[in-house]
Amino acid sequence: MKSRLAASVAPRLAATAVLGAAVAFGATGCAFLTHQATTIQYPASDGVNIETTGGPVEVRNAMVVADAEGEVGNLVAALVNTSEDDATLTVEVNGETLTVDVPGGERISLGADEDPLEIDGLDAVPGSTVEIYFASGGDAGSAAEVPVLDGTLPYYRDLVPGGFTPAPEPTESESDHEESSH
Repeated sequence: MKSRLAASVAPRLAATAVLGAAVAFGATGCAFLTHQATTIQYPASDGVNIETTGGPVEVRNAMVVADAEGEVGNLVAALVNTSEDDATLTVEVNGETLTVDVPGGERISLGADEDPLEIDGLDAVPGSTVEIYFASGGDAGSAAEVPVLDGTLPYYRDLVPGGFTPAPEPTESESDHEESSH
């Protein structure tokens, strides 16, 4: 015959075990439902990676560095040919077609190892994006919204077409006038 004490302890132990399991799952269950941030690939700079060009050339960290008016820009990117054969990347922007030859198994960096591709008639001011179509090989490529930057950051200044002209500093009288009006 069970004692009254034993009969009341068993349900409490079971309830405690269930409650402990619920707390443990609730505290650690998030790991089962979310993606690990370290597995998400992203461009590590200001540009964008192009999902596919339809061929062997991969485009990484693509951006356009433009003049202040957004009339002319330089396409800057890393191009990687994943095949052993030479390939050509075709770039189309605002009706202009540009090409770059990428040797088989090689990487070239537009704006570092090689001159950037100059885009005349860009019509996209810094701070906006411009749609650019990228294709290599015989398959269809893809379009991407590529950011347009200027020379505000020092490491992009040499890439601004025609050179970078910083915004003029306010004169002392302009600064004094702004402070007194507040």
